[in-house]
Amino acid sequence: MLSPRRSFKVSRSIMLAGTLLASTLAVSQQESDENAGFGPLQSDVMVPDLAFPSQSSPSAGNVEASGPGVDTPSREVAPAIALGPAEPIAPPPVDHLSVALDWYPSPRHAALFTAQALGLFRQHGLEVDISTPADPEVPTKLLADSRVDLALTRQPLLHRQIDQGMPLVRVASLISVTLTALVVSQDSGIESLADLEGKRIGHANEDGEQILLPAMLTDSGVAVDDLDTPNVHYRIEEAIKEGRVDGVIGGVRHLLPRALANDGTVSRSFFVEEHGVPLHDGLILVANRDDLQHQRHAIKDFVAALEKATAWLLEHPDESWPLLIDQEPTLDTSINRDAWPIVRARLTQAPSALSQGRYQRFERFMQEIGIADDLHAVSRLAVDISAPIRDQ
Repeated sequence: MLSPRRSFKVSRSIMLAGTLLASTLAVSQQESDENAGFGPLQSDVMVPDLAFPSQSSPSAGNVEASGPGVDTPSREVAPAIALGPAEPIAPPPVDHLSVALDWYPSPRHAALFTAQALGLFRQHGLEVDISTPADPEVPTKLLADSRVDLALTRQPLLHRQIDQGMPLVRVASLISVTLTALVVSQDSGIESLADLEGKRIGHANEDGEQILLPAMLTDSGVAVDDLDTPNVHYRIEEAIKEGRVDGVIGGVRHLLPRALANDGTVSRSFFVEEHGVPLHDGLILVANRDDLQHQRHAIKDFVAALEKATAWLLEHPDESWPLLIDQEPTLDTSINRDAWPIVRARLTQAPSALSQGRYQRFERFMQEIGIADDLHAVSRLAVDISAPIRDQ
């Protein structure tokens, strides 16, 4: 048992330690309050009561303190880690598609330019680049080589090039009526197809020379070999005006005669569907069949944007032309302006819709006249891009 003197010394040591502990807690609490944005407490430090151990205590070191608990702060404590600004929301992914026109910009391309002007491609998460080919025979070749994602062409050329083994497939029709014609100068003396023997008939596209012209001549008594058929490329109008050819096959019937008339050249047109060629889609959108699987979603959205654009053009006849020439100023010519109402009325309201019978008939026609070697199924030629894959 401790002597009274030693017991007194132990008690003084315990009291001193308790006082130092309480002071440290009070200072820490005040600093925490100041760091948390609270003002000083403006109060005296509360020192917890410390009980002196009694001599009868089992252990002189067991001291129970009253007052606030050390682990329980009297006010809210600021978070130890400051929260930074919220992460920005990532923009939706954008699909890039490159599209090659079949010709220089024309009113028949109105759906594409309108979709761009109205921001419909962007609404579908697409970034679209539209390009004009250096030569009208190039677009589908670029597509077959995967150098562009989509190309515009005509249904007869699609049949021809698929028969040649090119990996093409129709995914939409922008104009579902025939657009082309054989246009000849009145000065050429050609009044019927029988008068074509020995004449010079220019062409700008393979389907004009290899499909349309031979088909038109089937019942005329004139063979293709009896004609001279130079490639005039983009210069079909100039070739006729300058007298380098007597006519051209493949000219757009709503534009070329108007252009010639404006320059004082009178012409005569022979519509291909009235001379042995089946009705066919005048302007189609084709994709590379080998790339279609991973591009299908983007192409489906592209065609949906074209459908919305076409609906807008049909519902806004007075606003359509100003919007087009604002988006594509090269369209602003008197010839295009005069032809626009006619072309507008021929735009396809449901671009993805597929007439299987039309493609079957033209495929049989190609084989019957000896232009195609094989008879291809419609599924090889065209798809309805909006339909479920199981329905293809």
